[in-house]
Amino acid sequence: MATTTIPYSALVPNGNLAQPAGTTTVVAPTNNMKIADAFAELTLLRVVNTGVQQVIKVKAGTGPQAIAAGQGDLSVTVAATTGVQFIGPFESGRFLQSDGSLLIEAATVDATITAFRIPRNT
Repeated sequence: MATTTIPYSALVPNGNLAQPAGTTTVVAPTNNMKIADAFAELTLLRVVNTGVQQVIKVKAGTGPQAIAAGQGDLSVTVAATTGVQFIGPFESGRFLQSDGSLLIEAATVDATITAFRIPRNT
């Protein structure tokens, strides 16, 4: 099964961002998605659910940098039909994968996920 890449929608300091479309999960029993080259502490996910109640998982990290991966995955239940959840920001020591990505798993195909990148203070 292919992994769907979720691109960042960058929030703009002292500015604005039009409502992004997000990434709709692909049709598969378990839909794996990833944010490549992730900035875990600066990442916020918006999950919009249009189907049955489901659980979104942010997978525990791998590799030597994931020193807190033993705490396990983060599982968030998103309500049915009109459920919207904001998830994050995340600890890189718990969730960052060895390739620098964040992995997200959804059990159904009725969710749209948007990854926002929070700007750093400059």
